Amino acid sequence: MSRVGRLPIPLPQGVAVDIQGNEVTVKGPRGELRRSFNSAMSITLEDRNLIVSRPSDAKIYRSLHGLTRGLLANMVKGVDKGFEKALEIVGIGYRAQKAGDKLVLQVGYAHPVEISPPTGISLAVEGTNLIKVSGIDKELVGEVAARIRAVHPPDSYKGKGIRYAGEKVRLKPGKAGKAVGKKK
Repeated sequence: MSRVGRLPIPLPQGVAVDIQGNEVTVKGPRGELRRSFNSAMSITLEDRNLIVSRPSDAKIYRSLHGLTRGLLANMVKGVDKGFEKALEIVGIGYRAQKAGDKLVLQVGYAHPVEISPPTGISLAVEGTNLIKVSGIDKELVGEVAARIRAVHPPDSYKGKGIRYAGEKVRLKPGKAGKAVGKKK
Protein backbone atom coordinates (compact mmCIF):
# COMPACT_ATOMS: atom_id res chain seq x y z
CA MET A 1 0.00 0.00 0.00
CA SER A 2 1.23 3.50 -0.78
CA ARG A 3 2.22 5.32 2.38
CA VAL A 4 1.21 8.70 0.98
CA GLY A 5 -1.83 7.46 -0.90
CA ARG A 6 -3.55 5.78 2.03
CA LEU A 7 -3.47 8.87 4.30
CA PRO A 8 -6.88 10.53 4.56
CA ILE A 9 -7.14 14.24 3.67
CA PRO A 10 -8.99 16.09 6.46
CA LEU A 11 -11.22 18.92 5.22
CA PRO A 12 -10.83 22.17 7.19
CA GLN A 13 -13.86 24.19 8.25
CA GLY A 14 -15.30 26.17 5.32
CA VAL A 15 -13.99 23.83 2.60
CA ALA A 16 -16.53 21.93 0.47
CA VAL A 17 -15.80 19.12 -2.00
CA ASP A 18 -17.95 18.01 -4.93
CA ILE A 19 -17.05 14.69 -6.60
CA GLN A 20 -18.57 14.01 -10.04
CA GLY A 21 -17.04 10.76 -11.35
CA ASN A 22 -13.36 11.53 -11.89
CA GLU A 23 -13.74 15.32 -11.66
CA VAL A 24 -13.31 16.93 -8.24
CA THR A 25 -14.24 20.51 -7.34
CA VAL A 26 -12.92 22.03 -4.12
CA LYS A 27 -14.41 25.30 -2.83
CA GLY A 28 -13.03 27.29 0.06
CA PRO A 29 -12.62 30.79 1.47
CA ARG A 30 -9.90 31.71 -1.07
CA GLY A 31 -11.57 30.36 -4.19
CA GLU A 32 -12.43 27.27 -6.19
CA LEU A 33 -10.27 24.64 -7.91
CA ARG A 34 -11.39 21.93 -10.34
CA ARG A 35 -9.37 18.99 -11.62
CA SER A 36 -9.94 15.70 -13.46
CA PHE A 37 -8.21 12.59 -12.17
CA ASN A 38 -7.60 9.15 -13.64
CA SER A 39 -10.91 7.26 -13.73
CA ALA A 40 -9.32 4.16 -12.17
CA MET A 41 -8.69 6.00 -8.88
CA SER A 42 -11.64 5.97 -6.48
CA ILE A 43 -12.12 9.20 -4.50
CA THR A 44 -14.66 9.16 -1.67
CA LEU A 45 -15.75 11.59 1.04
CA GLU A 46 -16.22 10.01 4.48
CA ASP A 47 -16.68 11.97 7.73
CA ARG A 48 -15.07 15.23 6.39
CA ASN A 49 -12.10 13.18 5.09
CA LEU A 50 -11.18 12.54 1.45
CA ILE A 51 -9.97 8.99 0.84
CA VAL A 52 -8.23 7.78 -2.33
CA SER A 53 -8.14 4.08 -3.18
CA ARG A 54 -6.81 2.08 -6.14
CA PRO A 55 -8.26 -0.92 -7.96
CA SER A 56 -5.19 -3.20 -7.75
CA ASP A 57 -1.48 -3.31 -6.94
CA ALA A 58 -0.35 -2.90 -10.55
CA LYS A 59 2.61 -0.56 -10.93
CA ILE A 60 0.63 2.15 -12.76
CA TYR A 61 -2.04 2.25 -10.03
CA ARG A 62 0.54 2.36 -7.25
CA SER A 63 2.15 5.42 -8.83
CA LEU A 64 -1.21 7.11 -9.48
CA HIS A 65 -2.37 6.46 -5.90
CA GLY A 66 0.14 8.76 -4.20
CA LEU A 67 -0.03 11.33 -7.02
CA THR A 68 -3.81 11.62 -6.82
CA ARG A 69 -3.76 11.97 -3.05
CA GLY A 70 -0.98 14.61 -3.22
CA LEU A 71 -2.80 16.68 -5.84
CA LEU A 72 -6.05 16.55 -3.84
CA ALA A 73 -4.25 17.59 -0.64
CA ASN A 74 -2.70 20.57 -2.48
CA MET A 75 -6.13 21.60 -3.77
CA VAL A 76 -7.60 21.51 -0.26
CA LYS A 77 -4.67 23.45 1.23
CA GLY A 78 -4.75 25.98 -1.62
CA VAL A 79 -8.41 26.97 -1.21
CA ASP A 80 -7.98 27.11 2.58
CA LYS A 81 -4.61 28.83 3.12
CA GLY A 82 -3.06 29.37 -0.32
CA PHE A 83 0.54 29.04 -1.46
CA GLU A 84 3.39 31.55 -1.65
CA LYS A 85 6.91 31.61 -3.09
CA ALA A 86 9.43 34.36 -2.43
CA LEU A 87 12.20 35.46 -4.80
CA GLU A 88 15.20 37.69 -4.05
CA ILE A 89 16.99 39.97 -6.48
CA VAL A 90 20.75 40.25 -5.90
CA GLY A 91 22.92 42.75 -7.76
CA ILE A 92 23.80 46.43 -7.80
CA GLY A 93 21.13 48.38 -9.65
CA TYR A 94 18.85 45.34 -9.93
CA ARG A 95 15.31 46.05 -8.77
CA ALA A 96 11.64 45.16 -9.15
CA GLN A 97 8.56 47.32 -9.02
CA LYS A 98 4.83 47.00 -9.62
CA ALA A 99 3.14 48.85 -12.48
CA GLY A 100 -0.57 48.15 -12.11
CA ASP A 101 -0.83 44.38 -11.90
CA LYS A 102 2.39 43.84 -13.92
CA LEU A 103 5.84 43.24 -12.48
CA VAL A 104 8.66 45.34 -13.97
CA LEU A 105 12.19 43.95 -13.52
CA GLN A 106 15.41 45.85 -14.13
CA VAL A 107 18.10 43.19 -13.97
CA GLY A 108 21.05 44.33 -16.06
CA TYR A 109 19.44 44.34 -19.50
CA ALA A 110 19.18 47.43 -21.72
CA HIS A 111 15.41 47.38 -21.24
CA PRO A 112 13.05 46.61 -18.34
CA VAL A 113 11.34 43.20 -18.42
CA GLU A 114 7.58 43.18 -17.83
CA ILE A 115 5.78 40.10 -16.49
CA SER A 116 1.99 39.83 -16.40
CA PRO A 117 0.60 37.34 -13.88
CA PRO A 118 -1.99 34.80 -15.06
CA THR A 119 -5.49 34.78 -13.57
CA GLY A 120 -5.46 33.64 -9.94
CA ILE A 121 -1.88 34.71 -9.21
CA SER A 122 -0.92 37.88 -7.34
CA LEU A 123 2.53 39.43 -7.33
CA ALA A 124 3.79 41.65 -4.51
CA VAL A 125 7.06 43.58 -4.23
CA GLU A 126 8.54 44.31 -0.81
CA GLY A 127 11.28 46.92 -0.92
CA THR A 128 13.08 46.76 -4.24
CA ASN A 129 14.55 43.28 -4.09
CA LEU A 130 11.91 40.87 -2.73
CA ILE A 131 9.10 39.46 -4.89
CA LYS A 132 6.26 37.35 -3.49
CA VAL A 133 4.17 35.15 -5.77
CA SER A 134 0.93 33.88 -4.21
CA GLY A 135 -2.21 32.05 -5.27
CA ILE A 136 -4.39 29.01 -4.60
CA ASP A 137 -2.98 26.70 -7.30
CA LYS A 138 0.40 25.28 -6.20
CA GLU A 139 1.44 24.33 -9.75
CA LEU A 140 0.69 27.78 -11.13
CA VAL A 141 2.49 29.57 -8.27
CA GLY A 142 5.62 27.45 -8.86
CA GLU A 143 5.45 27.96 -12.63
CA VAL A 144 5.18 31.76 -12.37
CA ALA A 145 8.02 31.87 -9.82
CA ALA A 146 10.19 29.76 -12.16
CA ARG A 147 9.38 32.07 -15.11
CA ILE A 148 10.42 35.12 -13.05
CA ARG A 149 13.65 33.39 -11.97
CA ALA A 150 14.40 32.43 -15.59
CA VAL A 151 14.56 36.12 -16.59
CA HIS A 152 18.02 36.33 -14.99
CA PRO A 153 19.11 33.19 -13.05
CA PRO A 154 21.92 33.61 -10.51
CA ASP A 155 25.37 34.02 -12.06
CA SER A 156 27.77 31.30 -10.91
CA TYR A 157 30.74 33.69 -10.52
CA LYS A 158 29.28 36.77 -8.79
CA GLY A 159 25.90 35.46 -7.63
CA LYS A 160 23.97 38.28 -9.29
CA GLY A 161 20.45 37.57 -10.51
CA ILE A 162 17.05 36.36 -9.31
CA ARG A 163 16.91 33.44 -6.88
CA TYR A 164 14.41 31.79 -4.59
CA ALA A 165 14.46 33.10 -1.01
CA GLY A 166 16.89 30.96 0.95
CA GLU A 167 18.44 29.38 -2.16
CA LYS A 168 22.17 28.74 -1.80
CA VAL A 169 24.21 29.62 -4.89
CA ARG A 170 27.62 27.96 -5.11
CA LEU A 171 30.10 30.44 -6.51
CA LYS A 172 32.97 29.33 -8.73
CA PRO A 173 36.45 30.69 -7.90
CA GLY A 174 37.10 32.30 -11.31
CA LYS A 175 40.52 32.94 -12.90
CA ALA A 176 42.21 34.00 -9.70
CA GLY A 177 41.37 30.62 -8.14
CA LYS A 178 43.14 28.79 -10.99
CA ALA A 179 46.30 30.87 -10.75
CA VAL A 180 46.74 30.18 -7.03
CA GLY A 181 46.82 26.41 -7.52
CA LYS A 182 49.62 26.41 -10.16
CA LYS A 183 53.23 25.66 -9.24
CA LYS A 184 56.14 27.39 -10.94
